[in-house]
Amino acid sequence: MRHGVLCRKTSYGTHSEEGSRFIERVLSVHATLRQQRRNVLHFIQDACRANLDDTPEPSLLPVLGSSVTTSLRAQLAA
Repeated sequence: MRHGVLCRKTSYGTHSEEGSRFIERVLSVHATLRQQRRNVLHFIQDACRANLDDTPEPSLLPVLGSSVTTSLRAQLAA
């Protein structure tokens, strides 16, 4: 089963639309960062810190020049 389904089954889901949207977004960020081989916890910490400090939030886009970006370019070119 997908990670989201397992999470929902073990936590008994959410009780509001806002909670459902939050879980969707966190799981999407988690999947994106894992594909990019980036640290999920560091990203979440940086995002929270940026919100508290009123600074720009970190980007989910791949870091230019990384091996992930290179492999993505190769896949798109094929």
